[in-house]
Amino acid sequence: MTRISLRPMAAPAFAQDGVRPVNLRTDLRPLADLIELVFAESMDSSGRSAIREMRYLSSLGYGLKLIARLNELALGISLGFVYVLDGKLVGNVSVYPASYPSGMGETWILANVGVHPDYQRRGIAGELMRASLEMIRRRGAARVILQVNYDNDAALRLYERAGFVYERAWRVWRRSGFLRAPVPGDWGLQVSRLRQRDWQAEYALAQAARPNSRGGLGWLKPVHRAAFSPSVLRRLGSLVALNSVEKLVVRDQAAGSILASCWIEGALSFGNVRAWLFADPAIDRHPHAAALLEGLVSRYDRSTILFEHPRDDEVVTGLLKTCRFTITRDLWHLRLDL
Repeated sequence: MTRISLRPMAAPAFAQDGVRPVNLRTDLRPLADLIELVFAESMDSSGRSAIREMRYLSSLGYGLKLIARLNELALGISLGFVYVLDGKLVGNVSVYPASYPSGMGETWILANVGVHPDYQRRGIAGELMRASLEMIRRRGAARVILQVNYDNDAALRLYERAGFVYERAWRVWRRSGFLRAPVPGDWGLQVSRLRQRDWQAEYALAQAARPNSRGGLGWLKPVHRAAFSPSVLRRLGSLVALNSVEKLVVRDQAAGSILASCWIEGALSFGNVRAWLFADPAIDRHPHAAALLEGLVSRYDRSTILFEHPRDDEVVTGLLKTCRFTITRDLWHLRLDL
């Protein structure tokens, strides 16, 4: 039986300079080193986990081709491009298919667009972008999406030149599970679970509060009927994956509408809780958002909570600070329609 060596491999020397598709068998380890170097300051725990996974996968040799078909990380990297210069791998772009509902058209994600610091300002990132967008266009995609740090001016200029438009700036918040829940306010509102028969009212609220032209509900969460009335097959898939989504809402009992909704998503793979909130933009959303946020924190006061929300929403920003959330990242979401 062939033994798999887990010893570090020497960085390979690449013969031909320029842009080329990723070769998983030779590129994974130098790619892990490059991505870790370029994104060191902004890399979170999931990013560091992905780097470790890349290094492990690089040790699988010829078995990697089979594994790549089953591994989402390897699949996305394998569809991307690298840039070689002076015999070194100095640039990368990863290309992933987004799991959008079929009725929205094929959507792709660009990620890990990075160039080694010693080789920046030579047009390498632009060439990587052109190669990846040409590939995506040949596939007949409807759009490409990406997210980038809010203050990364150089990257934003690159994406503007490629034709991307700004959807919205988003902020990722975090609340530690070691904090005590605040004393809830007396808002005079009833917070309850969403009833399945109310999905159309919630869908209408989301379309008004979070149109897809401004990023939808959040990263990889477009406003689409499938997210509000999932098929039996999709529900079964969530059960198999041990995922759960709870929806807390504030209703207008007289009108039969939903005034505000908070989605709470948990999974064994997360190790925490993720939440999103949206409210009717035509009313004063402060009491509704406050009641839902306080309900979220009270229910999950022993869990780490990650919360994604538009950066320009000053009302919810103030409430999150009151509930002792802290900012972890500010991101622009950009889109290119093809």
